[in-house]
Amino acid sequence: MTSGEAEVAVTQEKPGRARLISGPGIVLVWLYGVMVVGAVSRSAYQIATEFDRAPLAYALSAVAGVVYGFITYTLVRGGETARKAALVCCVAELVGVLTVGTWTLVEPSAFPDATVWSDFGMGYVFIPVLLPLSAIYWLRKARAQQGDAA
Repeated sequence: MTSGEAEVAVTQEKPGRARLISGPGIVLVWLYGVMVVGAVSRSAYQIATEFDRAPLAYALSAVAGVVYGFITYTLVRGGETARKAALVCCVAELVGVLTVGTWTLVEPSAFPDATVWSDFGMGYVFIPVLLPLSAIYWLRKARAQQGDAA
């Protein structure tokens, strides 16, 4: 297979599966991928070395990493089912960020160490709160465009 054929094979869509990673969707996949690496590696290290210090914070960071991973997978997978699953996960992610962000401000003693979602993601340049908002917008827009094309 030549390199031109390989490119065509990679970019072809499966029948009935709308692409979610065209245009700004590629940026979302990249950012979610970075967040997967950041959240999973941070929480894995903290759980392995100092779990007794802040178990809730480290467990929440691990959950965030899993959620980021699932959203990344669904965006790459594409299709209507994946779009709906990603949308549900992005809403759940946003609820988690807002809940944990508020909780860390109201009751800081509950979190002796920061989570990915602490202070609305301030430790991650607020990406944890901006990313689900952007993804929800993109996924809703992708649905609207898919409806227009049909």
